[in-house]
Amino acid sequence: MGRAYSLDLRERVLAACDAGRPSRVVAQQYRVSRAWVDRLKQRRRETGEIGPRRPRRFKPSVLAGHMEQLRALVAARPDRTLAEFREALGVSCSLMAVWRALRRLELTRKKSPVRAGTDPA
Repeated sequence: MGRAYSLDLRERVLAACDAGRPSRVVAQQYRVSRAWVDRLKQRRRETGEIGPRRPRRFKPSVLAGHMEQLRALVAARPDRTLAEFREALGVSCSLMAVWRALRRLELTRKKSPVRAGTDPA
């Protein structure tokens, strides 16, 4: 993700738009996208703000406090399904959250050797 455009550039872009120049022309002049110019105008119109927004913070994983327990569960029985891992952890989360936690730990689930050698009927 790139850096936000400066406040100075934003003010110059809006001044050009306020002078009656089309967004397309202003975008070409300042080497920005027309969509960005339109979003900047809309944001000023709706909120009165033109400055860059704060970066978003992502919430921590639901399983952040359960990583060592998950590692132990995989060591004990690596052929469990994601649903079985989730149930054993006793946490309400998606199967994708369990999969991502396993990936973060650089662990893989192993298929049961009993099923690995079976041929399709």
